[in-house]
Amino acid sequence: MEISCKTELGISVHLLSYLHDPSHPGLVEEIDKARDARITRARRMVELLAEDYPVDWDMIARHTAPGATIGRPHIADALVTAGVVRTRTEAFAQVLTARSRYYVGHYAMDPVTAVKLVREAGGVPVFAHPVASARGRVVGEETFEQMIEAGLLGLEINHRDNPEEGREYLRAIAAEHDLIVTGSSDYHGTGKPNRLGENTTTVEMLQRILEAGTGTAPVGMPELS
Repeated sequence: MEISCKTELGISVHLLSYLHDPSHPGLVEEIDKARDARITRARRMVELLAEDYPVDWDMIARHTAPGATIGRPHIADALVTAGVVRTRTEAFAQVLTARSRYYVGHYAMDPVTAVKLVREAGGVPVFAHPVASARGRVVGEETFEQMIEAGLLGLEINHRDNPEEGREYLRAIAAEHDLIVTGSSDYHGTGKPNRLGENTTTVEMLQRILEAGTGTAPVGMPELS
């Protein structure tokens, strides 16, 4: 699971959770609260966009898989279909950016709280693309320290949006605190340039995730060697 969080300064933090108990009451409560807020936010964004572009809620829903929560990626795909932009990336950069008049904020839990809840649920919390400055502001050392103190177990270092100098910085933090190092394609469909398998996690680090996660068992996991 990927949890959207926000610091007191309004900086976005994405937290990955591996092998947590999906029925853990505290985690479920917070995720439901965030999901409801995202739906309300998405509807308002679509209302604003409809004032200037040929999109509506039904059109957005057609770009969303059954059971999925409508978010900006789905709105972006609808804008591509409507011919407003050429790609999802262009939609985020030009229309759905936080600086746009169409942007609407939403509730997101504090990353420290999220880390604690994931650990309580037996999960393995990993900070996703922590220094992806091209996406917006990134957190400073104090937030890293607070999340680690709360029980953060890993850093997603090998990711296309982490610049090389940032990866060196992250490797130093991981080494100092003996954190799990992961790599990810961060694939969210063909609307993004990310490709499956462009970044991976070593067998050693995957083994550490499996050993640390107690909330649920992996499904269809092959024997590691």
